[in-house]
Amino acid sequence: MAHTGSTSGLARHLLDTLFVNAHTTNTFSNDAVDPAVIAAVYEDIRWAPTQMNSQPLRLTLVHTAESRARLAPHMRKGNRDKTLTAPMTIIASWDPYWHRQLSVLAPHKTGAREKLEDDPAARQEIGQRSAHLQIGYFILGLRAHGLHVGPMTGFNATGVDEEFHADTGWRTEIIVNVGWAPNADDPRAVRTRAGRLSFDDACQIV
Repeated sequence: MAHTGSTSGLARHLLDTLFVNAHTTNTFSNDAVDPAVIAAVYEDIRWAPTQMNSQPLRLTLVHTAESRARLAPHMRKGNRDKTLTAPMTIIASWDPYWHRQLSVLAPHKTGAREKLEDDPAARQEIGQRSAHLQIGYFILGLRAHGLHVGPMTGFNATGVDEEFHADTGWRTEIIVNVGWAPNADDPRAVRTRAGRLSFDDACQIV
């Protein structure tokens, strides 16, 4: 007999918290976000699957007014004000030198680090793909810990990397504003839900 999943997994109200009732948030309440909360989120999402267990995701927590002022000029106009006022902004990047951690992450992959050292194209393909997987889990992790999330792609990645990653070489993929609740005084803090494709529209069974 096929398992329908109706008697297993998370309760419906928990799934709704992560998916159905979770909206992209543009502006937030003034409640501060402690970096320790983000550390707790990362402790959970670091178990997410990645290719070769590469774990290339790197996070820069933009926590102070001074740091936000450094980031703001690199944001597109529509994202600048919301970034300046967000309780915390997180730059999600990938490390082009992720392979140098393989002795810890994938010790069974004998010789992989040495092989990848001379293959930056392969490192980029694996690193970006796996970081994207981790970013998806990271957004869910933030929501699971009670935070509201505002992911953004409107920014100058080169400028962000020069400002924040000059010493590490990390490469920015997405920037995420986070807070504890939408700004109750801003009617545009959360927009009306847009449509979504149905299972029949987006999936096939073969």
